[in-house]
Amino acid sequence: MVKKDRSTFVNNTYLMTMLPPFYQTHLKNQFSPTEYLLFTILINVLQSIKKVSLEAIATALPIPILFESRRKKLQRFLSLPFLTIEKIWFPIVTTWLSAYFQPDEIIYVVIDRTAWGCINLFVISIVWDKRAFPIYFDLLSKLGSSNIDEQKTLISQVLPLFKGYKICVLGDREFCSIKLATWLREQGLSFCLRLKKNEFIEVQHNIWKELNDLGLCPGISLFLQGVRVTKQKGFSHFNVAGKWKRKIQGMAPKEGWFLVTNLVTLSVAISKA
Repeated sequence: MVKKDRSTFVNNTYLMTMLPPFYQTHLKNQFSPTEYLLFTILINVLQSIKKVSLEAIATALPIPILFESRRKKLQRFLSLPFLTIEKIWFPIVTTWLSAYFQPDEIIYVVIDRTAWGCINLFVISIVWDKRAFPIYFDLLSKLGSSNIDEQKTLISQVLPLFKGYKICVLGDREFCSIKLATWLREQGLSFCLRLKKNEFIEVQHNIWKELNDLGLCPGISLFLQGVRVTKQKGFSHFNVAGKWKRKIQGMAPKEGWFLVTNLVTLSVAISKA
């Protein structure tokens, strides 16, 4: 006979105090009472042990049954057909957006890729309260950088969430593709994508110069409107913003940075950089 755990941890789990009310409302509509209880216990366990391992979670799960029964219970729960990002998480994101953002407010959406060993994760987040709030992720089927087709497919997954909102897509140097910039513009989206400093821009007709040779130095910003970026043919004109933060107490960043954007002013383009 397994002794029931009456610890403070378990009591707090049953109180369900860690989930905001609108989370609870949606989740209760999706799960049965038993499934919802297991879900909330699982969330608490994950935050406590900080390990994503079926065996580790089953060991820590405060349910008075044998280990193997706990493991099978978890497997059945995680195999529920409706336990997907689209059905469980996206409705919560939609409610969250309506609570914290106004339709005329620009929402900054960050695209990023994170690798942990052999796990290659593409993540899409919203800048909120000076933090990145993840709203979508997907495991890439390969190691290394994502390609333009993967980027378009994954970004398209979240675009319906922002219907009625203005968004600006932010990306680091992995996402400096002019193909991506062109596609984002075709979708009617604003964007700021960081360029590699060895990228070329057309400063005059058929006269090209590397960004690294534009003379950017600490304390200087620049904004070039309607220039061609990359020597590849078939692409339209974009705006390029550059900034190198000034010295503070004799110290300055090692290098400045450049952005390709369709925003119309320097101040707006660099506000979230």
